[in-house]
Amino acid sequence: MWRRPEIASFQVRKRRHPPNHHHHEKIPIYDGSHQQDSSDQEMDDDEVCRVASNNPALTPATSQRLSLHRHRSHPHLSRVPARKGVINEDTDSEDKKQFSTPDLNQDSHSVLSYASSSKYDVGWRRIVANFTPSWFSVTMGTGMVALLFKALPFDSIVLYWISVFFFCLNCFLFTLAFVTSILRYILYPEIWPVMIADDTNSLFLGTIPMGFATIVQGWVKLCVPYWGEWSVTVGWAAWIIDAVVSVAVTISLSIILMTTPNPQALHRITAAQLLPIAATVVASGAGTAVVPYLPPDRALGTIIACYVMWGMSTPLALAVLVMYYQRLALHKLPPREVVVSSFLPLGPMGMGGFAIMRLGTVSRIVFPQTEFFQSQGITIAGDVFYVLGAFTSLIMWAFGLTWLCFALASIYLSRPFPFNMGWWGFTFPFGAYAISTIEFGVQMPSLFFRVVGILFAVCVILLWCVVAAGTIRGMVDGRLFIAPCLSSLRTKRQQNEVRPTDSGILEKEVCAGDEHKE
Repeated sequence: MWRRPEIASFQVRKRRHPPNHHHHEKIPIYDGSHQQDSSDQEMDDDEVCRVASNNPALTPATSQRLSLHRHRSHPHLSRVPARKGVINEDTDSEDKKQFSTPDLNQDSHSVLSYASSSKYDVGWRRIVANFTPSWFSVTMGTGMVALLFKALPFDSIVLYWISVFFFCLNCFLFTLAFVTSILRYILYPEIWPVMIADDTNSLFLGTIPMGFATIVQGWVKLCVPYWGEWSVTVGWAAWIIDAVVSVAVTISLSIILMTTPNPQALHRITAAQLLPIAATVVASGAGTAVVPYLPPDRALGTIIACYVMWGMSTPLALAVLVMYYQRLALHKLPPREVVVSSFLPLGPMGMGGFAIMRLGTVSRIVFPQTEFFQSQGITIAGDVFYVLGAFTSLIMWAFGLTWLCFALASIYLSRPFPFNMGWWGFTFPFGAYAISTIEFGVQMPSLFFRVVGILFAVCVILLWCVVAAGTIRGMVDGRLFIAPCLSSLRTKRQQNEVRPTDSGILEKEVCAGDEHKE
């Protein structure tokens, strides 16, 4: 006669028939060698739990948590190899007496899974494995602060050296982030396809060329005037690399977004969709900084390339903004965790307006030098490009002002919201808008735009200090080193850990409570 042993685990296995063949109690058999009839249906987890609850001999204590996982490739329950807390029917009574329950004080992960800690969660490997592309937003914000100090309409040596400090800090941060990212995909190559397939993390690949673009502009503005011809060549070559990578990111991520097998609902769309597009806009603006130091023929080619990149990205960014506005109108404000992304539309609007205005300015100088359009009898091509650029830039600045109001309202209505890496969205987009405002004050000239640009720049610098302090705290306690895309890899590891044993008997260990005695 069956009696309940003192166990803290639950097993579903073959039962040997007792000598009395007239015993009418039947226990379902689930093992790898058993073949069900075609009329029988595969039992799901809920039915297994029901069978267990109807059989007192198989019912665990109330305090125990039952965790049943199924191996999808077999029409039966999956099994974890027997270990501590699992007994076999063939063991004798002495073995049963030696049975001991798992220690409830140990970590829950060691109870629920027989595997050791994941390689993504241990020591320095945790930092490397969870170092997502969003960390390059730190270099974007830091580089923008360096450019703002240089763009302020004050002739001060103090502001120059502060700009140099932030430029050097940005170069260090970008190098550290780039090396860590390379190390991440060398040590864990399986992360790359998972990250690319993620519809959110992959968008932050656009932060890499944008962070590098701030270094290119800082190099040209701070180093080229003092270091001579070789620094011009270095700056131009760096800009070419940035332009190629930016266009590749914009095109490739857009295609991936269109061809992904999992459709994305409208309510899940955020302004982060602008990140890969804004990379090309920023590259076109960075090219305008290099043009004044190039020979006329190279300068003309650079200007044309910048106009092409501006045309590839800015209208596409406007199309995404239309879609984002529809999302806001239909599904209201985004969640508090990502509400800071409402500042991202300022990036394409601010940098797009700055780029088209600067392109008009350098075209006014380079076109007469290269006799561009003069063969057709047009001698005012540079002036036309300059006027059109200023007009377009003003329209984009006004459109950006609308989105700035939307962003401020969203932040006010969603407060308080938790700190995360998305807070760096305060710095670069708002900084790009501030630089565009300052450029208006220089080109028009206009005291109003100068004052407003200075106020915006001061706000960006203060925001950088706040966000940098929060980032340092998050790095110290480790809560910012989280890569959501790794959850799918952990799921695959857990599925691979569930495998049949040599005997074909299926067992599943359960998180145990106190000993359950009959």
